[in-house]
Amino acid sequence: MPMPVRQSLRVGAYILAQRLRRRERFPLLVELEPLFACNLKCAGCGKIQHPAGVLKQRMPVEQAVAAVEECGAPMVSIAGGEPLMHPQIGEMVEELVARKKYVFLCTNALLIPRKIDRFTPSPYFAWAVHIDGLRERHDASVCKEGVFDEAVAAVRECRRRGFRVTTNTTFFAGDSPRTVIEVLDFLNDDLGVDQMMISPGYAYEKAPDQDCFLGVRQTRELFRAAFAGGNRRRWRFNHSPLFLDFLEGKADFPCTAWAIPSYSVFGWQRPCYLMADGYAQSYRELVEETDWSAYGRGRDPRCANCMAHCGYEPTAVFATLGSLRESLRALRGT
Repeated sequence: MPMPVRQSLRVGAYILAQRLRRRERFPLLVELEPLFACNLKCAGCGKIQHPAGVLKQRMPVEQAVAAVEECGAPMVSIAGGEPLMHPQIGEMVEELVARKKYVFLCTNALLIPRKIDRFTPSPYFAWAVHIDGLRERHDASVCKEGVFDEAVAAVRECRRRGFRVTTNTTFFAGDSPRTVIEVLDFLNDDLGVDQMMISPGYAYEKAPDQDCFLGVRQTRELFRAAFAGGNRRRWRFNHSPLFLDFLEGKADFPCTAWAIPSYSVFGWQRPCYLMADGYAQSYRELVEETDWSAYGRGRDPRCANCMAHCGYEPTAVFATLGSLRESLRALRGT
């Protein structure tokens, strides 16, 4: 199942408008990082390795909203770090929702019980809770015991209060088809989240554990096996069918990192959320002055094993809308 119908229609109309204006590159979603600080120290994360002075920075609400409005993307993913550590995170979400942006707040969920009263259920807002496996697997991934149980309890409370809840699960070299199936079955059937996002782990250069990341062949084998037996059709994914084809190796796409740009306390990050080759001061500068032909598998060795949705999901979306057959296929899921 891809995104909800209302959101699908809004995004489709937005893409059509950009095409009619003959814009070659435009954003679908902004990865907004209003801080890098976090209350966990996950072994596969490269965001918390910044110096202490950087980790203390908090992006003003006005700056965050201005960046989103500047680029014009219809969707925003607020990440970090742990965004619930930002003292004005409720106000930031409220301002973006008031502008009818679809907002996903990415969180490890530990602070949800303390901060949930700052948020209001809305069709434009969803929690995106990071859950990397069942209890033992998830707690090992975040390097702290008890986090899985707290996250599950927080998800249940959010659903009880009428919030839309999605999850984001990253898979690593230690995962098997069985562990993938177990966690997605749990999230889909037992916890009953609205939708799920999945991604193979990207090899952050600063991540403490460099042995946990998947290669392209491993990724394809893992998801091909996990999706077998009808699992893929019944799980409620927040992905296009073509992106799931991509994960299985049934389709291949170039990276379109410019479609999911990352904006942080440093500015617009080149070329993507996962790599930092400098920063631009405006989205226009990012798009027009970045050598996009230098990035992607076969071009930059750092991209060799990347299959993350921040680079390839937008390509799959564009390919879907460019094909009547694929558009109908996606609509059937909706």
